[in-house]
Amino acid sequence: MIFNVLKAACLGAYIMALAGIAGLITGELSIRAQNLALAMLLIHVLELVVMFKHVRLYRGPLQVSIALTLLFGVLHWRPLAREAAKASQQA
Repeated sequence: MIFNVLKAACLGAYIMALAGIAGLITGELSIRAQNLALAMLLIHVLELVVMFKHVRLYRGPLQVSIALTLLFGVLHWRPLAREAAKASQQA
């Protein structure tokens, strides 16, 4: 539940940034939204590099897992890591 709320917040930040780029919002709000989205993307790129071993555990295509990590970061790869940890403890 909380992960879905946080994912929606991430998407909201990206949508606001895109709206600023498109000129639908202007001024300080546009600048802040774009800066926030850029900071989030940079952090998620670092997460992708550092946590790639967990990102590739996704059952779908690797490109989808990479895209989800760039959008959501820890909200995507952390459940994959937890699932892998449980599986290794049971084995």
